[in-house]
Amino acid sequence: MADEATLRAWWHHRQGLDGHLTGLAAADVLARTGWARSVGGSAPYLTLFARAGIGRDEVDEAVAAQEICELPSARGCTYVLPASDFPIGLTCGAGTAEAELAAAVKHLGVTRPEVGELCDAVLRMLEGAGRPLEPSALRRELGPAVRNLGEAGRKRGTTSTLPLALGLLQARGRIRRIPVNGRLDEQRFGYVPWVPSPLVDAPSGEAARTVLAARYFHWAGPASLKHFRWFSGFGAAAAAAAVAPLGLVPVGDLLALPETARELAAFEPPDEPSYALVSWIDGIHLLHRDLGRLLDPVDAARPEPASTRGRTLGELTDPPCQLIVDRGRVVGLWEYDPEAREVVRQLFVPEDDALRAAVERTEEFAREQLGDVRGGSLDSPASRVPRLDALR
Repeated sequence: MADEATLRAWWHHRQGLDGHLTGLAAADVLARTGWARSVGGSAPYLTLFARAGIGRDEVDEAVAAQEICELPSARGCTYVLPASDFPIGLTCGAGTAEAELAAAVKHLGVTRPEVGELCDAVLRMLEGAGRPLEPSALRRELGPAVRNLGEAGRKRGTTSTLPLALGLLQARGRIRRIPVNGRLDEQRFGYVPWVPSPLVDAPSGEAARTVLAARYFHWAGPASLKHFRWFSGFGAAAAAAAVAPLGLVPVGDLLALPETARELAAFEPPDEPSYALVSWIDGIHLLHRDLGRLLDPVDAARPEPASTRGRTLGELTDPPCQLIVDRGRVVGLWEYDPEAREVVRQLFVPEDDALRAAVERTEEFAREQLGDVRGGSLDSPASRVPRLDALR
């Protein structure tokens, strides 16, 4: 049985945060370490930079070449996936779009035939446009084919029938969305037809779920079935059926693929620090979404920066800021101050030369390539001020 420090260092290594993936292309990094969660912020860029030193231009070029793409996938949430996983991600996430349609039928008086007709109209419009169309342009051109759902729709977060149609078409691999300015850290998208569809030869739902389970336990193992259910969004029965063919073996109270268990048994944690500055939704945390496993007890007792509730880090489900990790342990928190053009951090360990170099490397990346490091679509320099002050 591996001890806590060895497990952390193993996860750090498997996630590529020790630098051994440097030189790989973006799609290869994501295939090896897992999909990059995207919420309209800088996380996908930080994911690839921290693991392989990949710059923003290279990531954007990979998006334009369809080597990677931001898609609704696990739990219907958006992740940046490699092309090899487009069919798996879409198939496993398709239920969310269907559920949203079912809710609109039940609560908003929407009918399936009208949404089906709108889907057809959207496809015709995109096929004839010859360029990406944003939702505002689609709404304008489609006119009365798009129905406003009024106050009831606003309260449920579905203001018209157009998002329902776009969601279904994306989930079915008929259209894909393209960042308007080519960047993943902004929330403006245009839509184009997806030809050929990545779902032409996609596996069935059951087979896709097992493929996803194999991917997950390669990226995140050892992990528990609960961890996998969190990531996948599968119910208990579906998750158990998905992992059944994998032959998972116990590693303490966790589970792993047999080859992962063998590799872990032979793994020697490095003696020297291996620092990485990552996003608050980086895979080192989010694949398990079990923050406590990355915190030493003394650090779990630290107060949450800028907290109005008096909580400690150990009481949180997700980190309050971006993370600094060393061999899988959270050793600090950070945010980027675009006005001062610097990384502001709170460290749990003394700052040695290696840590200072990691901070300076990420600071330069943020300053010269990103301009800002946004935690998500609602993050802004103004909203970040309390956290920056607390970290200082």
